[in-house]
Amino acid sequence: MKPDSRSPNLTLGIVGAGAMGRGIAQIAAQAGIRVLLFDLQPGAAGAARDTLATTLSGLAAKGKIDKAAAEAAATRIEPAAALEALAPCGVVIEAIIEKLEAKRQLFAALEDIVGADCVLASNTSSLSVTEIAAACKRPCRVAGYHFFNPVPLMKVVEVIDALLTEPWVGEVLAELARRMGHRPVRAKDTPGFIVNHAGRGYVTEALRLLGENVAELHEIDAILREAAGFRMGPFELLDLTGLDVSHPVMEAIYRQYYEEPRYRPSALAAQRLAGGLLGRKSGRGFYAYENGKQQIPPAAPAPTARPARVWVSAARPPLAESVRKLVRQLGATLDESQAPQDGALCVVTPLGEDATTCAAREGLDASHTVAIDALVGLDKHRTLMTTPLTSTAMRDAAHGLFAADGVPVSVIRDSAGLVAQRVLAHIVNIGCDIAQQGIATPEDIDRAVTLGLGYPKGPLALGDAIGARTVLAILENLQGFYGDPRYRPSPWLRRRALLDASLLTAES
Repeated sequence: MKPDSRSPNLTLGIVGAGAMGRGIAQIAAQAGIRVLLFDLQPGAAGAARDTLATTLSGLAAKGKIDKAAAEAAATRIEPAAALEALAPCGVVIEAIIEKLEAKRQLFAALEDIVGADCVLASNTSSLSVTEIAAACKRPCRVAGYHFFNPVPLMKVVEVIDALLTEPWVGEVLAELARRMGHRPVRAKDTPGFIVNHAGRGYVTEALRLLGENVAELHEIDAILREAAGFRMGPFELLDLTGLDVSHPVMEAIYRQYYEEPRYRPSALAAQRLAGGLLGRKSGRGFYAYENGKQQIPPAAPAPTARPARVWVSAARPPLAESVRKLVRQLGATLDESQAPQDGALCVVTPLGEDATTCAAREGLDASHTVAIDALVGLDKHRTLMTTPLTSTAMRDAAHGLFAADGVPVSVIRDSAGLVAQRVLAHIVNIGCDIAQQGIATPEDIDRAVTLGLGYPKGPLALGDAIGARTVLAILENLQGFYGDPRYRPSPWLRRRALLDASLLTAES
């Protein structure tokens, strides 16, 4: 009989009493489900049960859950002395070491213990569910069930259909997730599923910027946090996760996609991993840490210099107008002639281009030219970009002007797409290609990314906010400049940009 995940008599088996297994056990027990917890290490399941009882008691003491409910949940978690004790389970979730053969052996052993319709679910984050299921006599009842750490707080779970998974299996797991207070997102069995796949855009492009010496890492973090709205900068995130965790995932997805350029890892990360600069856990990563506190170089005061007049390129009219408005607000003299007057600071507003390309195309004096990123807004953080020939005087005058109202300013070296444009376009493009491959619905892609990664918007909603045509223009300019297929636009993006349609529009 197929398990009913809504049944009050459902028994859930969990193999693995580490952080993930404990987290799943907690949310299941709080949802009224009997949990049988097994771990190969003697005493580990009992210790995990005791830890969870303390956790639940602590939540009750803080008023986050009812005391009686906490006590009842604790009684629903039962240590299992042997794997055979999981025989009555309707669903078994494995949360063991991330090694293919270990998972295959476990599922093969479980098949001789549990009922014929017991669902076997793997919490793998990076292994092929199809390959895990291939060791089973009945691979049709095997699926992926990828939770995120810490499980009680990360309210999303990826439900992954392997090639032979029967439809009812994913439905059982999705309903079970909802019962436990989590949002299920459905995905095909592909490298990285949704969240780890979509997450390749943020950190890999930031690492590329660092590798090109475009800006210091703390400046890249500040731009993406303050101007683009991410909770953490990419290097802060890598330090928090630890390079020993994040870099192998980058390499695994790159290899599993047969060296797809969009997912190309960075030699900088590999070198730091080899040197033991893992992040917070090792006391030093991209940042240094003293007593657990991140050390950030103090910001230098903005120059006091100001330009005599400011000329703004009209090549991108909406962006140009926002810059002109800001220049007026800052009290500078605006040069409104068709071509810049002698001595004027020339400001360009690129989309996916560098300042050099803009200056050359418009016949501007490169020593007087800077670019500004007006795409992501100018209220919270401003990014200026110089050409290789921009004079120190003009750079300082531009910096002084655009920092005059106290808004932070980053001055970076020439880069096609600046910082935020490059990273945002790369995120959107990967999200579009996940949709193009049919790995998940557009809605589930965005839901998984916002809940699993904490982005301000999902990649497709982000693309709609920027504008599909704008994202396409950035990518085409990046691809033209670098000649790198990394930036080739996804067909999903290209078609919707040509039709001026939403990226969240599903295929009919």
